[in-house]
Amino acid sequence: MAKETFLFLGDSLIADFDWQKRMNHFKILNYGLAGETTQGLLNRIPSITKEVDNPGLILLMVGTNNLIIEDYSFVSDLQEIIVQLTSRYPATEVITNSLLPCQLPWIKTEALERINKQIEPMTQQTGSCYLDMYSKIKPNPEYFQGDGVHLTPKAYDLWAKCILEFVSFLIEDD
Repeated sequence: MAKETFLFLGDSLIADFDWQKRMNHFKILNYGLAGETTQGLLNRIPSITKEVDNPGLILLMVGTNNLIIEDYSFVSDLQEIIVQLTSRYPATEVITNSLLPCQLPWIKTEALERINKQIEPMTQQTGSCYLDMYSKIKPNPEYFQGDGVHLTPKAYDLWAKCILEFVSFLIEDD
C-alpha cells in the first residue's frame, strides 16, 4: 500500500526539521523555505501545485517572518493561500498551524495572540483545519534556540506528536 502524501508548506520552522524521520508512515514533501513570508509562499503556490499531485494532507505554517519584519497584516495573504490550495486540491485536508510563540523583544505576546485569533476563524471560513500549537509550545528556553525563534529538538518532537494526534483525529472523524 502506498504511503499517503503529506505536504508541508512554510518557512524555516518547517524546512529545518526532518519530518519524514518523525512521520515515516507518510510520504513527506517538505516545501519549507527559510525566510518565507506569506506573500512569498503565495507567489510559490502555482509552481508547487504544478509539482505536487493531490497530497492527502497539507500542513501550512507561515507568518513568523512577517512578524519579524513587523508586518502584522498578512492574514489575508494566508487566507488566499488556503483558498488556492483548497481549490487545487478539493479532497485534501489543509491544516493551518497557529503562529508559534517567539522570544523577540519587539514581538509582543498580545500581537501573536491577536493574529492567532484572526487565523482561527479564517480557517473555518475557508474550510481548513486549525492546529493551535501556540498554547502548547510555551515560551520557555527548552523549546527555543538562542535566536528566540527557531525550535529545539524537544519542541519539534512535541510539535510532530501534536500533528500526528491531530491527523489521527481527522482520520477518525472522516
